[in-house]
Amino acid sequence: MKISPARVAAFRILKKIELENGLSAVLLPEAEAFLEGADKGLCHALVLGVLRRQIFLDRLIDASTRGKKVDHEIRIILRIGLFQLKFLERVPAHAAINESVELAKFARKHSAAGFVNAVLRKLSREMPQLEFVSEIDRVSVETSHPAELLERWSSQFGAERAANIARANNELPKIAFRKTPKTDTADIASLISAGEAQPSAVVDGAYVATAMNDGLRTRELGGQIYFQDEASQLVAAIAAKFVKARFLDLCAAPGSKTTAIAMAVPNAAVFAGDLSARRTKTLLELLQRQGTKNVCVARYDAERPLPFGTVFDAILLDAPCSGTGTIRHNPEIRYRVKEDELERLRTRQLVMLRNAAECLMPDGHLIYSTCSLEREENEDVIAEFLGGSDGFEIVPVNGQERFIRDDGTLRTFADRDGVDGFFAAILRRKT
Repeated sequence: MKISPARVAAFRILKKIELENGLSAVLLPEAEAFLEGADKGLCHALVLGVLRRQIFLDRLIDASTRGKKVDHEIRIILRIGLFQLKFLERVPAHAAINESVELAKFARKHSAAGFVNAVLRKLSREMPQLEFVSEIDRVSVETSHPAELLERWSSQFGAERAANIARANNELPKIAFRKTPKTDTADIASLISAGEAQPSAVVDGAYVATAMNDGLRTRELGGQIYFQDEASQLVAAIAAKFVKARFLDLCAAPGSKTTAIAMAVPNAAVFAGDLSARRTKTLLELLQRQGTKNVCVARYDAERPLPFGTVFDAILLDAPCSGTGTIRHNPEIRYRVKEDELERLRTRQLVMLRNAAECLMPDGHLIYSTCSLEREENEDVIAEFLGGSDGFEIVPVNGQERFIRDDGTLRTFADRDGVDGFFAAILRRKT
């Protein structure tokens, strides 16, 4: 029996994510470039659907197999099959089961093909009733978020809010995009008049598409538009307000915020850089694709003293972080949050922040942002930075009161705002 290319691609992607720490945002576009029509859509639905329901799927599998130890690859195949049985009504049960059996053979697990067939047929007849040891366990299974992560969020935001965030993370994110220097304004107007897009209610200059289509993909590939979450666009728009003449985007790749800010302040000298040759190449490619001209790209290590003097009136440090605010777009992140990794990231973020501060002119503004929900990477970094220097103060952002917290920092949330979870603090260097 021939296996559909979509299921083979989904299996390969999920295997790389599970066993090699791959990223869906990288692996899916690579695989989809070789798929056509319905296969492209099915692969996308399978990969993200399995990742968003993984703990729930595993609990059902374990209940059905009575806790029997299951090989990694076979478990991935069972997840793919069970996801189709449970959530994809348009896929007939026999197709989901038979193709899963063939996937086991494709994976050279011939001896397990009968096991896959038996488990999925059993689950197709009757789903087991799940039992939970606690409320956290129930929410963990129902939302497929690790209990440890839910406990962490409960301590920060309360148990009810933590559950709401987890549920929001499993909702399909809006398709947000913005203009580029290549954008035809009349084209955007035509999208709006045709009902294919509407202006964002979160940030000026952003748009939300009603659905993804080939027309939008073609525009993005040609640099006429750029897909970017509204919260990410919001951070860029805030940073642009503080640019006067010389601006630095410290950790710039892939260039989402660099290009947005450069377009907003065309008369400013914009500098942007990153650590590796690969990342700076990615940045340069985006600048070229969008037709962004006023950016000078450099390569440096932001954890070491920077190759600049005290010359910038605005600096953005969109710091490397855990990314827990982007779980809607990158569902595998939820399974990778570890305490020791957060501590390592916090240390790096603080070093970068202090290095950036050395390059900021008096009365200049240093914008620190992350796409993380974790306090260790956000408020704690800012508190430690300010505690070691009396030369900076937090400046609230006018016009963004709906996102401003009591301490003057800014946060967005998937459950409350319908966008990715971002943190930002605007720090002014005192004169």
